[in-house]
Amino acid sequence: MKNDAKPNGLVLLAALGGMFLAMLDQTIVGTALPRITAELGGSALYTWVVTAYLLTSTVTVPLYGRLSDQHGRKPLLLTGMIVFVAGSALCGVAQDMVQLIAFRALQGLGAGALLPLSLALVMEMFPPGERGSRVQGAIGGVMGLTYLAGPFLGGLFTDHASWRWAFYVNVPLGIGLIAIVVLRLPRRPGVGGGRPDYAGIAVFTVAISTLLLGLTSKGLDGHTWTDAAVAGPILLALVLLAVFVVVERRADDPIMPMGLFANRTYTLVNVTSFFTAFCMYAGVVFLPRYFQEALGVSATESGLRIYPMMLGMVVGSVLMGTLMSRSKMYKPWLVAAPFLLILGALLCLGLTVETGTLTLVLWMVPLGLGMGPMMSGLTVASQQSVEPQYIGTASANLTFFRQIGGSVALAVGGTLYGAEAGVSGPPAAHASAAAVVIPSLGVAGAVIALIALVAMPNRRLDTPRVSQSKIEAGFAS
Repeated sequence: MKNDAKPNGLVLLAALGGMFLAMLDQTIVGTALPRITAELGGSALYTWVVTAYLLTSTVTVPLYGRLSDQHGRKPLLLTGMIVFVAGSALCGVAQDMVQLIAFRALQGLGAGALLPLSLALVMEMFPPGERGSRVQGAIGGVMGLTYLAGPFLGGLFTDHASWRWAFYVNVPLGIGLIAIVVLRLPRRPGVGGGRPDYAGIAVFTVAISTLLLGLTSKGLDGHTWTDAAVAGPILLALVLLAVFVVVERRADDPIMPMGLFANRTYTLVNVTSFFTAFCMYAGVVFLPRYFQEALGVSATESGLRIYPMMLGMVVGSVLMGTLMSRSKMYKPWLVAAPFLLILGALLCLGLTVETGTLTLVLWMVPLGLGMGPMMSGLTVASQQSVEPQYIGTASANLTFFRQIGGSVALAVGGTLYGAEAGVSGPPAAHASAAAVVIPSLGVAGAVIALIALVAMPNRRLDTPRVSQSKIEAGFAS
């Protein structure tokens, strides 16, 4: 799609719709999870409902991104949408936790295409001079709709219909978007490529799957970090990732071009994405759990109570877009965001069963304001750092590192939460657990992200991207 062409309204709707489905699923299911585990049983499998989805979507994200650069966005986006809709429908009819986890894994296989390819399509629809404000505006609008609608709908369906509608809602929306993509999205060829990187795909899939399985096992059956079920898969994954780097350096058409990491901005943006996921999951996963299990509110009310953080994320994203558009810079505004995250996370040290509503609102707002720029500003920074033929890859890898960071955050947070929640009576225990998990994850993630952002080059939005020769030099190094 030519950058100087005016975006077609329906095509833009389809691109934003894919982003909407991916983000909606993350927010709507989190609110319904406590009720799901209560009805289907298997509370020990609580994190697996999230991890199964994360595992498959994380593994497939870089594959979709790179393949879309080579063979075009349309066939890959359609594949992802169809699989996602099928997985959503099956999740809605699950009869036990094992079935739900399996269907969530299928849903994740499709979800891996939605966010990165949608981001790439939106990026390609606007001229370079408008990408700061327009892309931010598009992402901010979708964030606003999903972060406001998701928790509320998740609670509403759970309390007044069935938690199953948290999955069914994707079906009609997805079918409508599939129709638009089929009928209106032009089939534009990618840059081409030779034989698929089968070796890289195989090693990468096994490595990431093994890593996520090891991290998830940490929260099951009292396993410690040194148990074979945890340490074994994680160590094996690290070895396989080293093998993957060697394979990719030798591949003619690597699924994850190592040469891109020769660009300091690109590398540090992905490091930042990994660690800011700690902050996001601290709020999106563990705050609803605090509301429902410590304060005893309904799923619907839990969705409403998290609104201040979600609104803060929207405002932070829109403000980031405005500041970038006016200054043509992104680093100063990204650097400011971790300070807000640290403030919000530290305030949550005071969480108890007696914490007032107004106090909670004031504590959640800084978390949201800090997260908004990270969710959208990093997208612009990553895509600006690469050549146009790598936009899909850049979008996918940004999402990939965020999801891997989220999986690590869930494993660490689940360990801390479980240790605290068994100390005293149920409500006080859950409040105490939230007061440990949210600040621990939030501060650690924000501090490391801040260090990475400070080290990032301070470039203007209109600075030319890294040259093809530099990417090739990165392959050869």
